[in-house]
Amino acid sequence: MAAPRSVLLLSGKRKSGKDFVAEELRNRLGPDVCTILRLSGPLKEQYAKEHGLDFERLLDASAYKEKFRQDMICWGEEKRRTDPGFFCRAAVQRALQPVWVVSDTRRLSDVEWFRAAYGDVVQTVRVVATEETRKRRNWVFVTGVDDAESECGLDQGVAFDWVITNDGDEVALGEQLEELVQSVHRSL
Repeated sequence: MAAPRSVLLLSGKRKSGKDFVAEELRNRLGPDVCTILRLSGPLKEQYAKEHGLDFERLLDASAYKEKFRQDMICWGEEKRRTDPGFFCRAAVQRALQPVWVVSDTRRLSDVEWFRAAYGDVVQTVRVVATEETRKRRNWVFVTGVDDAESECGLDQGVAFDWVITNDGDEVALGEQLEELVQSVHRSL
């Protein structure tokens, strides 16, 4: 694993389009330059191992994942209490590209770990969408999920370097992403 030249920590509410923005950034930068890291991947993999579940099915947007979501959140919180960097370290292990996009940064401890490990190359990116837009993307408020730290942990305490509005206006989104990509290019 080589040290990254740029680390973009994406955060945002469910159905704000974090994964879509991450994919767009990778497409614009190129897969040889940019990799997408997911903190939830190592979390889901370990959870599946410990609970005898299908890891692949926990990765998709299925009812299977939703059935285990609340327990997975509680289990992940307990892991983080004992070792705040556990999932961060696991996510970066095989990253080789100079630009890392972490598509699912959810907690202040995640931001703090990346900043401590990689310093000034870390930038925080908040992906926002209106509640109406999120509802059009099939978001429904779920008590114990949408009001939990996994969704609200970065609502305060972080001055975001970038705020990307993702409400379905492709031109506006493209302009915002291009500005961010140009900034990343300057760091390479």
